[in-house]
Amino acid sequence: MLSAYVQQPQGVVRAELSADGALPADAFWFDLYEPTSLEEQRVESHLSIDVPTRDEMREIESSNRLYEEAGALYMTATVVTKLETALPENTQITFILLPNNKLVTNRYVDPLPFKRFIAYAARHPNSCGTAAGCLAGLLEAIVNRIADVIERVATNLDRASDEVFSASNGRRRATRDFRRVLEELGQNGEVVSKARESLVSLGRLLAFLQQATTVPLTQDTRARFRTVGRDVLALSDHASFLGTKTAFILDATLGMINIDQNNILKIFSMVTVFLLPPSVIAAVFGMNFAAMPWLHESWGFGVTMALMLVSAIVPFVFFKRKGWL
Repeated sequence: MLSAYVQQPQGVVRAELSADGALPADAFWFDLYEPTSLEEQRVESHLSIDVPTRDEMREIESSNRLYEEAGALYMTATVVTKLETALPENTQITFILLPNNKLVTNRYVDPLPFKRFIAYAARHPNSCGTAAGCLAGLLEAIVNRIADVIERVATNLDRASDEVFSASNGRRRATRDFRRVLEELGQNGEVVSKARESLVSLGRLLAFLQQATTVPLTQDTRARFRTVGRDVLALSDHASFLGTKTAFILDATLGMINIDQNNILKIFSMVTVFLLPPSVIAAVFGMNFAAMPWLHESWGFGVTMALMLVSAIVPFVFFKRKGWL
């Protein structure tokens, strides 16, 4: 789908596209969302540029993602999407900034920052009066979205940390579900990893954009790009910290699981130790020999049961005093 946006007094408005294929001359932002080959050709013919294909957008090398051609800046960034789902994804979005105050975005997803920015720009005419200002607004929306997600992950990690490291009485320990904690930690770790990858990509894009000289930028726009760059750097550091914290809580959770398993084995081991002496006594007096002591005594059964009880209590008292229970 091809959308063209023009600047109006009340804000940015989506222009109606004519059926003959001509694009509005006053449009400063052309948004390609899952474009067809015909829509790409219309934009390329109108602006005399070459829109990268989807395979070209997925190239890893920075030279294939950030480059200048015929005075236009081609910038492909990795943006994390589907953050509200259990499996977030990283996708590529290409920004083409031309020196004649034109901006082209090529994308195959519809992330929430684009929707929010379009709705915001429609009510605030001063937010993106130029193509560079529009690009700055889009990058700000993307970074703000990542910041919201990182804040949510930090809250989830605090809750997981409290659940893992909280003082556990018997009732609390029985209610802790470490399997669920592990699943949540895995999801949060995946979100942090993809968010950090996106922030690194955006940092490279902003550095390339600020060093470029072919596209004129106002002082206000350069200041916005510098502010976004500082935000990206701060969020990247915070994402690294959250990644380390996730790994620490994950190790602690696995340690707690091992402790619980060891406690279960300890209970079985103790029960075995307590029952071993009575089992030996019962085995001795249960042997079928003709001459057995106390075999025909009326008090033999009671004494044997008392010996078995004492032989179980003595190890329990000994272990208790040693602090092994």
